[in-house]
Amino acid sequence: MKYYYILVILFCFSCGKEKSIQLPEISKSNIHDIKDVSPAYLFYDESEKDSIELNRKNLISTTNWLVNVDKRLTLKQAIPSIIKLQEKKRDAKMHKNEAAKNYFTCNDKSVKNLGFIEFTDVIYHNGIDKSIVEHHSIYDLTSTSELSHTISLLFKENDSISINSELTTKAHFLERLRFMDSVQNKMMGLIYLKFNENLTFQDYITFKSMLLELKLKHSVIANDEYIFN
Repeated sequence: MKYYYILVILFCFSCGKEKSIQLPEISKSNIHDIKDVSPAYLFYDESEKDSIELNRKNLISTTNWLVNVDKRLTLKQAIPSIIKLQEKKRDAKMHKNEAAKNYFTCNDKSVKNLGFIEFTDVIYHNGIDKSIVEHHSIYDLTSTSELSHTISLLFKENDSISINSELTTKAHFLERLRFMDSVQNKMMGLIYLKFNENLTFQDYITFKSMLLELKLKHSVIANDEYIFN
């Protein structure tokens, strides 16, 4: 199935049910064409801002899933439904396709068409795991004798970001991560992403797409993501 056809599906669904979805926007995606897909929709209700509606009637477990989330929803609203979708696919016992993946549908401004961000292996957690011990500094990495270290990247409200408890900005956090990676030598770093539950899905997708730009040699972004209040 081509992405053009998906645009038609979204339009017809919106017209037929008098519902619409404002997809999150990204500057650039590396994924534009996905075949053999099933769509799911998470709607935002302007009249009842605390409500959310999940439509998953057309999901087929053996296909790639395109999850269309309204960008105005908060993570507190959207993530529980996304977890349910993940569990539905992971728990499928019959007609399971291990090669099938999950994607968020986005508006790719670079091509003025749809783009996709994969989240197949992401595991969402409520709260922050206190067993994750951060390295004490984002700069003093060469003095440690450890073979590995942990980086916690917290995305808060109003574009406030911290790396291992040290504040940075949306404009500079990628630069700092690249610097940390460059001075690590043989040490391996594991980066945990933690998002405030009041961030919108647009905020979440923006940060995720920015992180996809990173080309790190010594660090890996963990599949575990934490949603905190």
